Amino acid sequence: MKTLALLFLVGFFAAFSSAHPLAQSQDPPDLVVLKFSWAKERIGWERDPFSPTIENYDDVRTRIRDERRLEDAKRSGNKAEASKLERLARMNSEARSRQTTPPRYGFIYKISVKNTGSKTIKSIDWDYVFFDADTQNEIGRLKFSSEEKIGPSKSKELTLSIHRPPTETISVNELNSKERTTLNERVILMRILYSDGSVWQRP
Repeated sequence: MKTLALLFLVGFFAAFSSAHPLAQSQDPPDLVVLKFSWAKERIGWERDPFSPTIENYDDVRTRIRDERRLEDAKRSGNKAEASKLERLARMNSEARSRQTTPPRYGFIYKISVKNTGSKTIKSIDWDYVFFDADTQNEIGRLKFSSEEKIGPSKSKELTLSIHRPPTETISVNELNSKERTTLNERVILMRILYSDGSVWQRP
């Protein structure tokens, strides 16, 4: 499955128009959204390319001291001491990263759809839309494009992991189970490309 994120967020920093359900006649006649969900996923500090390296004065002084000792050991030809100092430097670096790098979360967005028509589907454009639970105003929209072959009467789950949260109210640095209570959400199908080249487009 090849799922591409357009990474375009509408209303990320502002509230938009009132979120009234679109007329049922605007939905595609042959593709049904069975369920949808999103979740946070902890990003490992050692794999996160967005994690900065943060050093205080003592860290810098310790690192420079270790580097000098390592250079002295290499220069003197003491391979055993050099190997020992390299291992120690790696351990110190990893320990500093664990202490200074805050936890960070990615976001997983999933939808399950069923092709109820007679034509094979080639790709789907879909929006994951978020509303304020109190005002019902739209406050966030993620636009996705999923290239996925779905035959007649077949169902598929489309999954995408990105760093973008649903709205600015959702933290990327901490896990808060109560965040969901502030949001309502829905998935809107925007465009369907069929294997025969025909297209359905939301009016």
